[in-house]
Amino acid sequence: MQPEFIIIHQEVAPYVAHIQLNRPKELNALNLELMAELRDALKALDADDNVRVIIISGNEKAFAAGADIKQMAGKTAMDMYNIDQFSTWDTIKKTKKPLIAAVSGFALGGGCELVMLCDMIVASETARFGQPEIKIGVMPGAGGTQRLTRAVGKALAMEMVLTGRFISAEEALRAGLINRVVPVELFLKEAIQLASEVAALSPLAVKMAKESVLKAFDSTLEEGLHFERKNFYLLFASDDQKEGMQAFVDKRTPVFKGK
Repeated sequence: MQPEFIIIHQEVAPYVAHIQLNRPKELNALNLELMAELRDALKALDADDNVRVIIISGNEKAFAAGADIKQMAGKTAMDMYNIDQFSTWDTIKKTKKPLIAAVSGFALGGGCELVMLCDMIVASETARFGQPEIKIGVMPGAGGTQRLTRAVGKALAMEMVLTGRFISAEEALRAGLINRVVPVELFLKEAIQLASEVAALSPLAVKMAKESVLKAFDSTLEEGLHFERKNFYLLFASDDQKEGMQAFVDKRTPVFKGK
C-alpha cells in the first residue's frame, strides 16, 4: 500500500533516499498516521543495501509546523498514555543509517523535535525553529527539552521552551543547532550533496561512527571512549577497511561495498 502522508524518492543520488513529508495544507503537521508511515519507511530503507543515507524534508513553506493538535485536544492523560505515540519516535531514533533533515520554513514543536532526531541539518534562509508548546498549555514531549538543551545550551533552550520564541536559521547556526544555511532554492540540493559525500564512504564505518557520536550524549567520557575504541577495532574485520587503506597506499579512489 502506498503511504498517504509521505512521498518516498528511492534514489535521488547514488545510495541516497529522500522521504518528503506530505500534508501541505496542514503545514505537514505530524499526525499519528504520518509518523507511522515515516517509521515504517525508515525501517525499510535502513534494511536496504542500496541506501546508505536518508534525507527527510517537508516543502519550502514548512518542514513540519508541529504535532496535529486536533488529534490531541480532547484526549485525557490515560488516552495519551494508551496511544503511546512516542514509541514511534523511539523506533525512528534507532535508525542506523545517517539521517539528514532538509529544512525550509517552519520546524516547530514536534517538527523541531523530528529535525533534532536527525544527525545533520541543512536549512534554508527561511527556516524557523521553535518549541511553542507552552503557548497551548503543554510542553515538549518528544525530546524537545533534552535534545534542544544539548544542542544550544541551557540559556537559549530555556528561553525557547518557556516563551515559545522561534529562532531564525542564522541564529540556529550560531547556536550550533544546524550545520549550514543556504538560499531557499538550494536547501534540498545542498542536503543531497551532503548526503552524497557521506554515501560515498564505507557504510559500515559510517554507521559505527554515528553510533559512537551518539554515545557521547548518554554516557560518561570514559564509557564513550571505550565504546569508540571497540568500534574502531571492529572495523578492522571489514573488507571496507582493507579496501580503504590499500586504496590510500595505491593512491586511488576506494570502492566501498559495506562488507
